[in-house]
Amino acid sequence: MTGEVAEIGWTPNVMIVDDQLESLELLGELLKRRGYVITQLSSGVEALARLLEFIPDLFILDINMPDMNGFDVAESIRDRMGIKDIPILFLSGEKDLGSKVKAFKHGAVDYITKPFQVTELIARVDIHLRIRKLQKDLAERNQFLEQMVMAQVKEISESQIATIAALAKLAESRDDDTGKHIERVQTLCHMIGEKLASYENFRHQINEDFLANLYHASPLHDIGKVGIPDAILLKPGKLTPEEFETMKTHAALGARTLEEVHSKYPKNTFIKMGIEIAKCHHEKWDGSGYPQGLTMEQIPLSARIMAVVDVYDALRSRRPYKEPMTHEKAIGIIYEGSGKHFDPRIINVVKSIENDIRITRDLMAE
Repeated sequence: MTGEVAEIGWTPNVMIVDDQLESLELLGELLKRRGYVITQLSSGVEALARLLEFIPDLFILDINMPDMNGFDVAESIRDRMGIKDIPILFLSGEKDLGSKVKAFKHGAVDYITKPFQVTELIARVDIHLRIRKLQKDLAERNQFLEQMVMAQVKEISESQIATIAALAKLAESRDDDTGKHIERVQTLCHMIGEKLASYENFRHQINEDFLANLYHASPLHDIGKVGIPDAILLKPGKLTPEEFETMKTHAALGARTLEEVHSKYPKNTFIKMGIEIAKCHHEKWDGSGYPQGLTMEQIPLSARIMAVVDVYDALRSRRPYKEPMTHEKAIGIIYEGSGKHFDPRIINVVKSIENDIRITRDLMAE
């Protein structure tokens, strides 16, 4: 006879562990008639070995067995095997309250005494398997909902990144007609960050999330330029001291803009790094930069990487006030700034991948 549980599209596997052959065969035959898949074992050791192959939907354990008693098997199932949610039903000739209490302390969901009533045993097994089915269905639904939520969060996150990146590109387009500066900055920052991650001094700071945020947040470095007048931003000649002071305000302006966004999304690490880069990419290792005059590791790592990339790409780019430099001349200036403008450890990394930087920059030229 096919059981009701099997008829609703689920065929559970019940593991019966009992050293008494007569009891083992009787239980197996009764439950097979219910449509269940039955695994019959005569020792706890054998049961634990079989758990390396599959996990049943219900355990029926005899308590008094010679090699491992039912309590030991249950403890191994819960602890050593790490199986926390599979129901365990104890079967025993012990009728005293102490044995029952001990069974429940070892994670049992039920306790049946021998000799058992067939209808009672079937009813209890059925109900525990129904509960198990509901638990599995609930877990599957929760997983599905979690996947849907994660997909939605990812979609929102990606759309936010795309929107902010578009604003950054709009700001950049005011003094870079090609707009390729942003793409170059993203690529070069990621290259340097990835190489830095292989060094002991930076390994604890740089992981996949850091590199992803660095790539997406680097275009925000000059977003504050939207607040700089064209007469200063696009001036073909050298800026006056007063004009330069105005130009310098773009770092703080960009950071303040992003801080307003961050106040609404305080857990967003992408925006947090964008603030660091926008505010600090003009700081210098020796403290002579702006806007705060930070020194050495007071400057966030993301901004220290950005500083090197921004200067290198600026030197190699055409602007209304200057012609582009060759790689050799630009990289020479970068190296001269080691320990003054730039973190010397980052410059050492740049030296190790200089040829890759040159090739990448040439391939992504205007």
